[in-house]
Parts: sequence; structure tokens; C-alpha cells
Amino acid sequence: MARIETPNRIRGTQDIFGEDQRRFARVLETFDHVRKLYCFQRVDIPVFEATGVFARSMGETSDVVSKEMYTFEDKGGDLITLRPEFTAGICRAYVTEGWQQYAPLKLVTSGPVFRYERPQKGRFRQFHQLDAEILGAAEPAADVELLVLADQLLRELGIEGVTLQLNTLGDAETREAWRTALVAHFEAHRDQLSEDSLVRLEKNPMRILDSKDPQDRPIADGAPDIDAYLTEEAATFFKAVTDGLDAAGVPWTRNSRLVRGLDYYRHTAFEFVTDRLGAQGTVLAGGRYDGLVGNLGGPETPGVGWAAGVERLGMLIAEPAAERMQVAVVVEAAGSEAAAIGLLAGLRNAGFSAELFASGSPKKRYDRAMKANPAMTVSFQQRDGELSIAQRVIDGDAVDADAVATLVSGVAR
Repeated sequence: MARIETPNRIRGTQDIFGEDQRRFARVLETFDHVRKLYCFQRVDIPVFEATGVFARSMGETSDVVSKEMYTFEDKGGDLITLRPEFTAGICRAYVTEGWQQYAPLKLVTSGPVFRYERPQKGRFRQFHQLDAEILGAAEPAADVELLVLADQLLRELGIEGVTLQLNTLGDAETREAWRTALVAHFEAHRDQLSEDSLVRLEKNPMRILDSKDPQDRPIADGAPDIDAYLTEEAATFFKAVTDGLDAAGVPWTRNSRLVRGLDYYRHTAFEFVTDRLGAQGTVLAGGRYDGLVGNLGGPETPGVGWAAGVERLGMLIAEPAAERMQVAVVVEAAGSEAAAIGLLAGLRNAGFSAELFASGSPKKRYDRAMKANPAMTVSFQQRDGELSIAQRVIDGDAVDADAVATLVSGVAR
């Protein structure tokens, strides 16, 4: 008979188990704790959307849309895309579900996202993100709120060596004047630009500023700064953000080359970066996108948000301790299985983590229980022809032994 060959997992996906799962869970638990402190509501949105949701929000010419999206035609003939990020889907829901009535709306979500790119350290084709958004708030205080939330999340995770890099993209007037100056600068150096940047020059010239190609760096570094084109309103907005961060005790550094290419981005752009992950140094990033909801066919609505990779955050935290079993219930005496099952149910109903050891050789069950590292054992034993229940406390700090003893006494009677 031919051997059945088990298919391997798809390249760029992962089976999360053991230490990796504990890190993953710690990030999600901490995120949920911190979002409650800031009064953000949890929302869940579909894993797939109509392709137009992402094409309109991320730009038809962006690498994500043109190269990385998982797009397919479903059985009804509709063009569907697995979400490559959360913001577009949240903005779509804001419009189609009538959430405008709740504005300003502070939302978080998390879950898998999908991008077809080359897998590498901390980067997968199916990966997981945390996401936080504020919709319907035009004030710089919303930007500050999200940045302070992000800073507290990183601190509560115990992540050190992360720097907040901050920039302003100005208002529409600022952005248009700066874009014109950038195009003139790059056109003057057209013959020195990489092929990718020549394409960007035609479609999205701001993206040349964050090019990683060594050929582009001298030209990008010599480009005019946005500060020379800031309107008074835009400068005031940015100062309000930085003053708010200073007041909250959040350190930041200016990065005048930090940009977002799409036209609906306004004012604040930011990244939390580290040198602990090699080339993939950004662990959390976001900005203000006042034109996105309108771009999706909704009313003009201010918005600001950020996303962070769960896997990358998990790589930066200390290894969480494995969960410890509180009580091991060991059946060494024949005929005591029912009583042991009753005790096990009572322990779990009372909030104790407990496991039953009642299979295999009776002489080896206790040894197997001890290998599970319980804080306490309860053993059903046969002594002089009678059933006895022995209790042993191994770590009294990890279990309420008196409460367990009370439950055991009920079984003994």
C-alpha cells in the first residue's frame, strides 16, 4: 500500500505552539488590558473584503496592491481579497454600518492579515497585527492619545530599546507645495535614480524619501524638508502633538524623512523602531489619514491609527513562564475513579487548574503527575484495605491548599 504523504504547511505560515504561543498570548493579553485603560472598544471585522476596499485605500500602484495581495474570484464572480491590513476594513464598516453616529469612535482589533511577500525573520505571509484607530476626531489630542497608548503597551510588555520617530506631513496645502518641490528636486537628478524610484517619481514621488536603495540615498537625503512648506495651521497642529507627548512623558525624535505616500495622509506620521530585529526594525507604525473615509465613498471624516505586528512584539518580550498546573489528582487505588472525577470537577468549578492521572500503570501515575510540575497533589490510595486520600503541597504560594483540602474533605465523606 502506497504511503500517504502529509501535505506540509504553506510557506510563510506558522503553527504557533509552546513558547511562541505563550509570547503570542502575552502580547494579546497586554493589548487588551491597555486598551481598556484608554476606553477603546473592541471590534472584529471580516477576514476578506471586496478588493476595491483595499485598492482604493492603499493605492492601485502601491506594492501591497500590485504585488502582495491575496486576491481571487469567488464562486459568485466577485473579486475578493484577504485583508492585508485593518484600517481600510474598519473605515468601510464605519460607512456601511452607520457608525458615524458614535463618533468620535475609539476602536481596537487584532487578528491575521495576509501579504504575499518573501518570508523572513518576523515576517510571514499570514501574520498577525494589533490595530488601534480613532475615527471622527480632528484634534491633535487624538494623535497624542494613540501615541501614548502605544508607548504604554510597549512599556507594559517590558520592551526596551524602542524609539518613537515622528514627523508631520502637514495639511493639504503643505503637502501639495512640498510634493511640487520634491518632484522638481528628483527630476533634476532623474539620471541618478534607481529604476524603482523612477517609477515612484511618476506615481508616488514621496516614497523616494524612504528608499532603501543605496543609489537613491544621496539624492533622497538632499531633498527639501517639509518644514519650509508648513502652513501656520499645520505647524500649530504638529506642535500640539509634540507638546502633548512631552506632557505625557513620552520621548520622541524627529525624523523628517518619515513619509506616507498616499494623498489622504495628513499631519502626524510615526514609527516605533528598534535595532533588535535586524532590517525589519519597525515594530509599530501609523499616522493620520483624514481623507481615507471619503476615499471609500463616505463622508469626509478625520482618522488616525496604528498597527503593530504580534510576531515582532513577541520576539522582543521576555519569555513568559509556562502555565503551572495547580492540582494533580492521582488515582492509585482501583475503584476510586468516580470519586477522583468528582473531585476534579469540584476543583475546576472552584477555579483551580487541575488534571487527572488515572491511566497507565497505577505505580507510575504519581511519577507522571510529578513530571507535570503541579503545585499540589491529591492521591487516591489503598491503605490497609481502605481508601485514603493523601494531599501534598509542593508550592503553597501557587495554590490555596486550605481551599483544596475543604473540597477533598467533601469527597472523603
